[in-house]
Amino acid sequence: MTTTITSKVVFTVALLALSHGLQAAEVDARTLIGADNEPGQWLSPGRTYDEQRFSPLTQINADNVAQLALAWYADFDTNRGQESSPLVINGMLYVTTAWSKVYAYDAKTGAPRWNYDPNVAGGIGIKGCCDVVNRGLAAWGNKLYLGAYDGRLIALDAKSGKVEWQVNTIDEARSYTITGAPRVANGKVFIGNGGAEIGVRGYISAFDANDGKLLWRFFTVPGEPSKPQENKALEAALKTWTGDLFWQLGGGTVWDGILYDPQTNLVYFGTANGSPWMAEARSPQGGDNLFLNSIVAVKADSGEYVWHYQVTPSESWDYDATSPFVMADLEFNGAKHHTLMQGNKNGFFYALDAATGKLLAADPFTKVTWATHVDMQTGRPVEVPSAHFGKTGQAIAVQPGGQGAHSWHPMSFSRNTGLVYLPMVETVSAFAPDPNYKPRQNTANTGMGRAGPEIMKNLPEDAPRTSRAFLMAWDPVARKQVWRTEERGTIASGALSTAGGLVIQGSQKGELNAFRDSDGKKLWSFAAQTGVVAAPVSYQIDGEQYIAQLAGYGTRDYYTPNHSRLLVFKLGGKAQLPAAEALPPARPLNPIADFGTPEQLTLGADTWNVQCVMCHETAYGNRGLFPDLRYSPMLNSADAFKSVVIDGVLESRGMVSFKQRINAQEAEAIRAYLTQRANQAKAAAAPAR
Repeated sequence: MTTTITSKVVFTVALLALSHGLQAAEVDARTLIGADNEPGQWLSPGRTYDEQRFSPLTQINADNVAQLALAWYADFDTNRGQESSPLVINGMLYVTTAWSKVYAYDAKTGAPRWNYDPNVAGGIGIKGCCDVVNRGLAAWGNKLYLGAYDGRLIALDAKSGKVEWQVNTIDEARSYTITGAPRVANGKVFIGNGGAEIGVRGYISAFDANDGKLLWRFFTVPGEPSKPQENKALEAALKTWTGDLFWQLGGGTVWDGILYDPQTNLVYFGTANGSPWMAEARSPQGGDNLFLNSIVAVKADSGEYVWHYQVTPSESWDYDATSPFVMADLEFNGAKHHTLMQGNKNGFFYALDAATGKLLAADPFTKVTWATHVDMQTGRPVEVPSAHFGKTGQAIAVQPGGQGAHSWHPMSFSRNTGLVYLPMVETVSAFAPDPNYKPRQNTANTGMGRAGPEIMKNLPEDAPRTSRAFLMAWDPVARKQVWRTEERGTIASGALSTAGGLVIQGSQKGELNAFRDSDGKKLWSFAAQTGVVAAPVSYQIDGEQYIAQLAGYGTRDYYTPNHSRLLVFKLGGKAQLPAAEALPPARPLNPIADFGTPEQLTLGADTWNVQCVMCHETAYGNRGLFPDLRYSPMLNSADAFKSVVIDGVLESRGMVSFKQRINAQEAEAIRAYLTQRANQAKAAAAPAR
């Protein structure tokens, strides 16, 4: 890790540190509930308990944002994805990076104070689906709380980074991971986990902030039917399931969206998809499958169930309900409601009464083809029958795709405009049943087969062939889009709104931008030299307002530079990034000749869909976080491919050995299948003669 600080500046930093007396975090219920009384700080993941990610600061505004410039930056030691929002407390800035590492800086000068590495084993990377990311910290008292990728909840001394306590929150024999930020209220730390499609039973837990003692746990999927369920809510949920697979594989993890509300003293959280994805595989005789794909409210003190709303009953398309929430007091149908809002992966924007769970609004914010609308009387989506590929037995392409129209990327609510600034993506995915599906422990359970390329070729003309990301201003009361930016890449990025009339958002294309909140006009842009997908924060020290943004993501594909950095801006900043290296040319698609037999290609495709596609989905033209293996030179040699997939020669870079999941014959079949896909792509790109 390096910073921009020169030896001369370090001396100045030391004097400044003495002059403004850096302190450890000292956070309690009073400061968190009254976070608006300290607008210069950023005390929790969403700044305030309502998770609005709105800064009341106005020094940086629409009139002068053109003067915004880099104040300081810090480089990190990884090229993996960066998704965290910093905390800024009493002059200190705390940020997490990939592999669950934590760094502390003087928030004014960028002087490093301490760093902490939980030493997550590289082999743990195989347990997750979507990189070893981390989305941030929570604070209480003089401690910071970290959810580590390997399932530990760790309390750190905010002044020194020393471990105060740590507890294991998971069954280490199963493929649980943690990527989301904890939340803290009333001395309790709330944390979930990931792994829904990898055969784990989801839950959210509350731990004592002082010593890490488990206080309560709410499971999101019923347990073994022959045994008593943990509570009455799960007894009722059990009636919405059939078969005996659900309690063995589970799903419904709480991997991101959590919100505590002091007004109701409830904890709200979203739950993920089931394992397997296809409803007919996990619950053969039907049923809604509670509490999958649901928004759930429980009592913060006890974890007792209060209400739930299932956004996608009997879900099959990976439409998790784990997207971040926003709370605001809004008027619907002439009555004011304390309102919980979520832009869901399934393409609908939901508004719910926070106390009762009553549905107030449900509207598509992008094109939706799996359902026509949501019935406001029943609260249920009115589905298009052909979309349920498990019932029809036929492949289907639906919008949004499995990436979702809005996933983990934080949205923001402006108290000035009343608008939600929603990072959204237009996507399409093809789904088909797998007639040969067999349950698998600790590996992907989708229950999906191969749809065939003709499905995507026959899409409507306006359907996206690759993901297209945008920033949208959504009016939750008028229930409509107000404005939308131009395309921002293939991955959405988190947003910040401010009382200065701005919306700040990064871009996978390698930019950080400021838009006018009223009409979306771009007012300022900064070349970040890397993709930017995390949500920024704003804070103020000694009368100066800052914008802090964690950056690090491939701008074009895996092979372009990913400079994982913390970028901090102020008006008139003087720091400069090192000169950007020239973007390397795109890798040529130059595969060897096809060599697979029909049987080998079938085996390779089936094994790929089970074991590889969740990370290396770039073979279908999507994200750039992992290599697009159609371009890999390892395809040219059976020995080279085996050395990576079976022998694990790249484990230090996160590509662990898969020898416990596949054999050498299956690895070679994957190589044959990818070679075929590479030649197909090359032929499709060749100019007509």
